[in-house]
Amino acid sequence: MGKRGLVLLTGVALAMVVLAFAVSGSASAGSSLAALLVAGIASLVVLAFAIRFESSHVSPRELAIIALLGTLSALLRVPFAVIPSLQPSTYLVICAGYVFGPVAGFMVGAMTAVVSNFFLGHGPWTLFQVLAWGLAGASAPLLRIFLLKARSLALFGFVWGIVFGVIMNVWVWVAFVYPLTLRTFAVTLLSSVGFDAMHAAGNAVFLGLLGVRTIRILERYHKRFNWVRAAPGEPLEGTCVDGVGDASV
Repeated sequence: MGKRGLVLLTGVALAMVVLAFAVSGSASAGSSLAALLVAGIASLVVLAFAIRFESSHVSPRELAIIALLGTLSALLRVPFAVIPSLQPSTYLVICAGYVFGPVAGFMVGAMTAVVSNFFLGHGPWTLFQVLAWGLAGASAPLLRIFLLKARSLALFGFVWGIVFGVIMNVWVWVAFVYPLTLRTFAVTLLSSVGFDAMHAAGNAVFLGLLGVRTIRILERYHKRFNWVRAAPGEPLEGTCVDGVGDASV
């Protein structure tokens, strides 16, 4: 790991610590320890993906497209903020993860939360948005075991709309609800059913209508810079290194 990578990981680690204590500080009396524990686990997951990304030796061209997709995903979120929980960002994060692999997908999701919240407002919730969108992108390659169809993409997006809501509700539960019981957790989940349903339905629509086309476009770009040298007499073939899509030319 180079000096630049060490600085990056140090910055990420410090940011996660600050957000973890922010979650703990915003917690209600009697639940701060649980809030700190949950925030600590979320921080470790995010840091693990950051370390994996730093050590994957991503090519400059792929790093550029990951940064571009993360920024575009964040900008897509901003104008839709007036419609509660309608998140076109999730569709692009899932498409990016499908094409470029779990680590790159996680980073696109993480960038979505961090960049968009410069416009919409940062807070303790940013950590859990990073985790939720990041895991949505990281899990997208699981779709490769099925044929690429709009229906499967729409279903996957719908499920992630619900899972995203559950992750965010865990933060709300440990930070603002007391006592922490299954009953209060169930009430917390029920309080956001409408918002989570909107997110899930929006994901299904965006991925159903645009998912296959977006993935095909990203795959064509991916293949352009993802060639490796073949042995004499063998044709060139695309490759994906370490699940990130790094290329050796």
